[in-house]
Amino acid sequence: MLRRVLRLFLFQGLGALLGYGLFPNAAQTQGLIAGIVGASTLWLLIDLRRGHKLRHWLRAGDTANPPRIPGYWGEITDRVRRLLRDRDRLLRDSEARLQEFLSAIQASPNGVVLLDAQGRIEWCNQTAAEHFGFDARRDVLQLIGNLVRDPAFSDYQAAGDYTHDVVMPGPGSSSSRPVRLSVQLHPYGEGRALMMSRDVTAVEQADAMRRDFVANVSHEIRTPLTVLGGFVETMQNLALEAPERQRYLSLMSQQAERMQSLVQDLLTLSRLEGSPRPRSDEWIDVRELIGRSEQEGRELSMLMSEMGHELQVQITGDHEIAGSPSELHSAMANLVNNAIRYTPTGGKVVVSWRMLDDGSGEFSVSDTGQGIASEHLPRLTERFYRVDRSRSRETGGTGLGLAIVKHVVQRHAGQLSIQSDPGHGSRFAITLPPQRVRVAQRLTAN
Repeated sequence: MLRRVLRLFLFQGLGALLGYGLFPNAAQTQGLIAGIVGASTLWLLIDLRRGHKLRHWLRAGDTANPPRIPGYWGEITDRVRRLLRDRDRLLRDSEARLQEFLSAIQASPNGVVLLDAQGRIEWCNQTAAEHFGFDARRDVLQLIGNLVRDPAFSDYQAAGDYTHDVVMPGPGSSSSRPVRLSVQLHPYGEGRALMMSRDVTAVEQADAMRRDFVANVSHEIRTPLTVLGGFVETMQNLALEAPERQRYLSLMSQQAERMQSLVQDLLTLSRLEGSPRPRSDEWIDVRELIGRSEQEGRELSMLMSEMGHELQVQITGDHEIAGSPSELHSAMANLVNNAIRYTPTGGKVVVSWRMLDDGSGEFSVSDTGQGIASEHLPRLTERFYRVDRSRSRETGGTGLGLAIVKHVVQRHAGQLSIQSDPGHGSRFAITLPPQRVRVAQRLTAN
């Protein structure tokens, strides 16, 4: 400010000198005054022009190209430019942090919807859009109650008690493919709310499967225990002849074996779920694995009937599989035994192995049994799921065989495929990836 005043005085001094020198002696005083006024006016005009350039720059909003203004207004321009630059940098930083925050919410597996005080959508992530069928852009500022019309949610929103969630069906839910959403509102700010959604379909299905599992295990164990208890009570209270007592003991032994098989399968499942994945450097000969499963299958066939089954084995090439020998044998033997159990006496069971074009290996079991209806195929690998419960008891199955097969296949990074035509038999195939299949080394070494 002092420099500005000094410049004004300098202008006035120069104007006074100029007026004093231009006018004659009699008018030197008037010339002096005129010079001071003229210099002051000129200084004011220059100053106003500089101020006008600053104002024009501020109005234009072109912060990247400030005008070149000397003096006082130039200093103000420079300071304003620095302030605007700092403001722009803060805005950019804030915008970047906001985008990072929104990106993090977008990546969340939960749906997030921001609602204003009137219950209108301000923003939602893609997960919420999928949960509720929103359009993330088109539905902005739409009332949430107009888009989510489920009665359970409407009652929940109207009650105003947001200390708990509400579970409702998703927009694409159906009886064949149910979708269940957990939705909860979290108030914040002045009347605003954060709505979070979570797909709990798998959780509810797992809970239902757990309840079914406990019920099935209890039922499967209680049935043979009831039979054993009845036979024991009969033998304790009645004087039985030797043949009849022997028959009762034989039936009791069968029930005990059934419980033992059930417990063994449960332990196998527990071990599969809790142990690390099989090694990929332990190789087992395919022919040896299939040979053991074939032998067990023939023994089971003869136990079921003297006539037995026509069991064929077709092995193409000599190969080895990387993995757990006991698990792979369990999966193969389960498929072979299932085919024999559900194929009528005298029927045909074909066990085969082949290398596919992509380098993977396929083990399959085909039978000429009664087949399975298509609606049952997706659930066959569930624990204790049976197409015909009475038929399973007759054949001695525990209802866990295919569940064991599924776990073994998954642990070896393979795939289990099931094809069945009612009245014409079924085909179960295990496909193992190329990295777990190779030509037998004993052959390549010769």
